[in-house]
Amino acid sequence: MNRIVERFAHLKSRRQKGFVVYIGAGDPNLQTTRDLAVAFDRNGVDVLELGVPFSDPLADGLVNQLAAQRGLDSGTTPSKIFDTVAAIRRESQIPIVLYVYYNLVHRRGLEKFVADASRAGVDGLLALDLPPEEADAYERLMKAADLCAIWLVAPTTPEDRIEKIVRRGTGFIYYISREGVTGMRDAVAANLGDRIAAIRRHTALPIAVGFGISNPDQARLVAQCAEAVVVGSAVVNQIARYGGEKDLVARVNTFVESLGHAIK
Repeated sequence: MNRIVERFAHLKSRRQKGFVVYIGAGDPNLQTTRDLAVAFDRNGVDVLELGVPFSDPLADGLVNQLAAQRGLDSGTTPSKIFDTVAAIRRESQIPIVLYVYYNLVHRRGLEKFVADASRAGVDGLLALDLPPEEADAYERLMKAADLCAIWLVAPTTPEDRIEKIVRRGTGFIYYISREGVTGMRDAVAANLGDRIAAIRRHTALPIAVGFGISNPDQARLVAQCAEAVVVGSAVVNQIARYGGEKDLVARVNTFVESLGHAIK
């Protein structure tokens, strides 16, 4: 069974909420990415999202834009990320999703990208800028490789389109809790419960909420509504803060642990 599907089934059986962490692959280098992945697994993170560095990350705010640039500066490429995932698999079975702009998939070749991801031990792809209407070949290859195709639903998505999007999803649905780009926010969206209810009318898949969740109090609040909480920029910000320190992994893991306790 796909690791993402298996993890959410396990969480449901234990009546627990999922904790998804996003980091930029190769920030500050791929060895640190590997070390963080293993540490997160040991610290109760349920799914790891690895951002594939791209020169034009249009869905990302400043924190994640800078992480993507640091990844590019460290020489990170899709091929090196696949090698890193394979190395993680020798130590950890944490479910891994690649957060990727479709230009990178297209440049490598769709069939090759999916095959290489599967071979490395990736469990799902979140292609940010691929419209579902243009995803028939993508979904066919993903299904054949037993990879989850994660789709995004936005606060502005009308309900008839929500239905069209979520029926194509596998693994989980990623709900963007705020309009705009990724980044830390001062508060959780007031209409979060209503929007999650609208999605649930059309799917039984777990719903993970991300974009803007920055601290344990916000994570705890979101966990009351959704099956999983995604924290990205706040963790990436810790990596940026301690990027030159020898105890980077320990420092970031301490912050991640505080979020995990709030969610669980």
